[in-house]
Amino acid sequence: MSKDTARPADYIKPLNMNGLEGRVLHMPHPKKNGKREILFVYGHHSSLERWWGVAKFLNRYCAVTMPDLPGFGGMDSFYKLGQKPSLDNFADYLAAYIKLRYKRRRVTIVGMSFGFIVATRMLQRYPELIKKVDLLVSFAGFAHRDDFTFSKSRWRLYRYGTGVLSHRLPAFIFRHVALHPRVLRTVYGRTHNAKEKFAGIVGEELEEITRFEIRLWHDNDVRTWAYTTVEFLQLNNCRVAVNMPVHHLAVAGDRYFDNKRVEQHFRVIFSDFVLLTTLHLANHAPSVIADEKAAAVFVPPKLRRMLLKDS
Repeated sequence: MSKDTARPADYIKPLNMNGLEGRVLHMPHPKKNGKREILFVYGHHSSLERWWGVAKFLNRYCAVTMPDLPGFGGMDSFYKLGQKPSLDNFADYLAAYIKLRYKRRRVTIVGMSFGFIVATRMLQRYPELIKKVDLLVSFAGFAHRDDFTFSKSRWRLYRYGTGVLSHRLPAFIFRHVALHPRVLRTVYGRTHNAKEKFAGIVGEELEEITRFEIRLWHDNDVRTWAYTTVEFLQLNNCRVAVNMPVHHLAVAGDRYFDNKRVEQHFRVIFSDFVLLTTLHLANHAPSVIADEKAAAVFVPPKLRRMLLKDS
């Protein structure tokens, strides 16, 4: 198979973890005897397809594995097990996956935004796994509720609005009314976040991204999305230290986080903080990174050299 013409489906397989069914994307190492393996933990409101371009670009340097998170990307949610989608439960899930997948191997963890706080909480709850991690990378990650740049009124809107949607009946109504494709197509582009995310995008590109956003909203479990939003809006991941350095990719145009505060909180948690670079993006992250050209900015030269070392 030529990787130039590869599609996500070529590398996606079923995933069953503790009775929850989802999918996992795995791309083998480009070298026959290559060693370095990346575990990519995607962020909030996400899917394997959303980060396909980044996975494909990273695969130039090492093996890449990206599992679904419960309640995201079409995977069953924790509610199926009678559990809440708490940060601790996500951390336990990620730890179980690492223990199963990387029994005698080390792994590079790359966490995107919400995915990074899951990885952080996992290392806090399972410090014995630190020795298995050869490199920890944050893509626009965060650590504390004070990292957000929202006004107080917007914070309250998001906090209490998603608090309502974390309950079964409001979530059901929201999914079948507000998330109907016709409603999304008409209303979503006018929301505060979408206006910033779609700024400057027109024509066929806007139509393609709109279709992808509609799919994302239907692939993600509403209650999980809402419950996790409440959790990270109240987050304090600074209570337990992690005895390893973090390598951080900040975003200059991040509409969510104050990069100076993120650094301050990372220095509280981790034994060292290394700013790899500040990415010059207009937003926190695009809706979809579908090809390697779009993904290249997320893997700057300094990170590429690190991935090639002992690869």
